[in-house]
Amino acid sequence: MDYKKTDAPVSTITRDIVAIAEKTGNIYEAVIICSKMANQINAEIRKELYEKLEEFATYNDNLEEVHENREQIEVSKYFEKLPKPSLIALEEFLNDRVYYAHATPENTEPTHV
Repeated sequence: MDYKKTDAPVSTITRDIVAIAEKTGNIYEAVIICSKMANQINAEIRKELYEKLEEFATYNDNLEEVHENREQIEVSKYFEKLPKPSLIALEEFLNDRVYYAHATPENTEPTHV
């Protein structure tokens, strides 16, 4: 999924806790689902950032040759401006784009939120 094109807010906003709890019937379960999703999103974004920054890596031992790289700075600034993974995960959860399943033996089919 392309998290760079999400409509999640960049800064935190007040959310209706009842609307979040309605999705699962339990606010704590909803928070756990969002936190696990945020961890996955963070891992994907971090992996992509490291791959892009690896292109600019120099393997010199000489500190005098370190110089400013405009492209590297632009890539870093772009990723800094993205919404936080927790905000992206909450937005995905509220827009019914998250699949989750209970880890109990009696429920074997995933629940679509």
